[in-house]
Formats: sequence, structure tokens, C-alpha cells
Amino acid sequence: MKTVKKVVLKERKILIVSGGSIADDFVSNLMKKNSYEVVIACDSGMEFFYRNRLHPDLILGDFDSADQHVVNAFREQTDIRMEQFPAQKDWTDTELAVRRALELGADQIDLVGATGSRLDHVMGNLQLLALGLEKGVHIFLLDAHNRIRLIDRPLTIKKKEQYGKFISLIPHGGAVCGLTLTGMKYPLDDATLTPDVSLGISNEIVDEEAAISFTRGRLFVFETRD
Repeated sequence: MKTVKKVVLKERKILIVSGGSIADDFVSNLMKKNSYEVVIACDSGMEFFYRNRLHPDLILGDFDSADQHVVNAFREQTDIRMEQFPAQKDWTDTELAVRRALELGADQIDLVGATGSRLDHVMGNLQLLALGLEKGVHIFLLDAHNRIRLIDRPLTIKKKEQYGKFISLIPHGGAVCGLTLTGMKYPLDDATLTPDVSLGISNEIVDEEAAISFTRGRLFVFETRD
């Protein structure tokens, strides 16, 4: 009898570097640790690549917040694709990048440079995680202190693999029903978590793994560290 080899399909991971707060060492290390098939610079996110002498595969945005010298420098490099959009448009540059990553067949999108001083943009970027959820694509919003995802089904997090010390849970778009937490410092059993309370903030994993389950709703999962 012939042995049939199991074919393992490689996950298509795409990195988006947007124009918010960027810790260069953090993003550089992220790129070294992950095999991204496509790297997208979003508007002023291109400045990270310029100052670190790195080359994204695609640069897109309206370029209204990017240094013009950097824009011109990348335009001279014929091996980098650039897509410029009007400044007056319905979508933010980051949303354009996320939608393009989905069009490119991403299985996972890591989004950095999506946090910072503009809290309106941070809130808007958090909402973009729903685009991935609707397509069955994992989107992680990352910075040096946070890993954020949006889930609509149970999730298990191993303590040795968690991003930081704290786990916070925030409802998205309405109440989360039947919420049960095990393996955490503050467990819950069949609870309802509504957007107007802070019950889900700052929990901790105390067992080897923590389990999050619920019967209805969508839940932001924040893994954070100080």
C-alpha cells in the first residue's frame, strides 16, 4: 500500500504598516519572525520602510500625511507598486489596505501602526477587524503592548503563548450572551456582557490555558502588557 503524504497548505500572511504610532524595533522584529507573503505600506507607514531601508511590496493611500520626499523616493523605485487614491474618499487609507489584503487572499492580516494619538482612527481601525471576521480571515491589530482580535466563536489561549499579562474582553455591536470564562483569575459562567459595563477589563490567565466561550455576540479580545 502506498503511503499518501499529507499536504500542508501554507498560510498566506500579510502585514500592513499604517501611519499611526510605530516602534521601529517592534515592527522590524515582527517582520523577521514571520514569513509574510505580502507587506503593504499604508500612506505615512511608508516612512518606517524608508528610514529602515526596507522595501514593501505595495504602497497605497492618498499620501496626504506622508513626507513628500519619501513618496518621491519610493516612486523612483520601479520594483515597488504604488497606488494613490483621492484624499476625499469614503474609506480611510487603513481600510483600503485591509480590503486590498483581503482581495489578495490573506488568511491572516497583522496590522501595525493602527494605534496612536488619534483615538478616532484607533476606534475606526478596531472596527476594521469585523471585515476579517466576515471573510473568515484572522486580523490582529498589534503594537508593542497590545494584540487585539475580534471573535464570534470560542477561543482558547495558552498561558505560555499569551501576548501580555492581561486579558480584556469588550463586546462589539451589542451584548455578548452566555459568556463563560475558565482558567482565569476572574471566571464567569453564562454571563451577559454589555457595552455599558467594564466587567471584562483586566483579567488574567491563572491556569495553563484559558477558555472563552459564548452563545451569541462578538467579542474584542485584548491581550495587553504595561
